[in-house]
Amino acid sequence: MSELAAIKDAARRAAFARRKAAHDVPGPAPAARLSEVLAGYRGVPLAGYMAIRTEIDPLPAMEEAAAHGPVGVPVIMAKDAPLKFSRWTPGCEMKDGPFGARIPKIDDYLTPQILIVPLVAFDRAGGRLGYGGGFYDRTLEGLRACGPVLAIGFAYGAQEADGLPLEPTDQPLDMIVTESEVIELG
Repeated sequence: MSELAAIKDAARRAAFARRKAAHDVPGPAPAARLSEVLAGYRGVPLAGYMAIRTEIDPLPAMEEAAAHGPVGVPVIMAKDAPLKFSRWTPGCEMKDGPFGARIPKIDDYLTPQILIVPLVAFDRAGGRLGYGGGFYDRTLEGLRACGPVLAIGFAYGAQEADGLPLEPTDQPLDMIVTESEVIELG
């Protein structure tokens, strides 16, 4: 394992512990601030995600957004490929996808202009530490090459970190939304 990989691994372990601790604390609707942000983009195609493990859950905000425009969820196509996004609606039939995430049973792909991005850790400069597969980095790079895309990191405030070990291929976030604040970048 390279030195950078070891540093990233240690940063992920620490961030996972902080995320689990935040996830285990009951509190008011953690997606309320995300809903407020998305209300300003009604009708714009967006992609959320189906929360796994201790990820903060964007589902209430996605349900609200789906009443106004198309919403998709990520589908992993191959190990080193960008994500595709299959149209999701509240109550649609779902199936198991890779890594335990649920995906719509019927493939109906869309191109989002807003991505709600899960993460392990973030910093106030828009840096994001993900799971290490590079899926969102490849996806954001491809989408941004075709036009403007708003990447919103959604996380618990406890996932904030200083000095994230980032690489040139890591795509920055445009905004970060936590259960208690909206961090506008750029």
